[in-house]
Amino acid sequence: MGEKRQSRREAVSGHKRELILDAAKQVFAEEGLEGASLRAIAVRAGYTPAALYFHFESKDAIYAELLKASLASLGATVDRAVAQARTPAQKLKAAAIAFFRFYAEHPRDLDLGFYLFRGGMKPAGLGHERDEALNAALEAALRPIAEAAIALGASRQKANLLMVDCFAHATGLLLLLHTGRIRMFGASAPELMEAYVKDRIAHLSEG
Repeated sequence: MGEKRQSRREAVSGHKRELILDAAKQVFAEEGLEGASLRAIAVRAGYTPAALYFHFESKDAIYAELLKASLASLGATVDRAVAQARTPAQKLKAAAIAFFRFYAEHPRDLDLGFYLFRGGMKPAGLGHERDEALNAALEAALRPIAEAAIALGASRQKANLLMVDCFAHATGLLLLLHTGRIRMFGASAPELMEAYVKDRIAHLSEG
């Protein structure tokens, strides 16, 4: 009976965590990391602020948990796309396009990922250890791009630079896409991303 009670308690606790995280995701989407408060998250979840502290030590801890889950989903999406590709060129394209499409289809996750720029263009963070872990998760999602580039003959240094370039290009297009600015140019963000990746692959193949 003791094990059953323990299992029930863990299930209830897990359910409460999920409710808190769901509420927090909504509040962060509306207010950002700087504007959100534990009280607002607690009210949205239907709990008291004290109840939140039982599950999370701080607002940053809640945000880090949400971002961790988002990056895990991103990584899994990229891995699935790469697994379906055969050649290094196909794998590079699959990884870069899967990264772009994930954030194109999930704008809240993109917003969540750019917590560093909340409250203006001021560098901020969630604490050194959390930032390192989250940055490592993002790098892991991008790593297949570099690995495919190496398979195409690039040096590790050039492959890493290409990975960063793909990240920068994708995030720039995503910013234009989600702010609607892309319409100023009469352009398509997905088509521009496809063209960029195609050009990068051609350049590597020629080299």
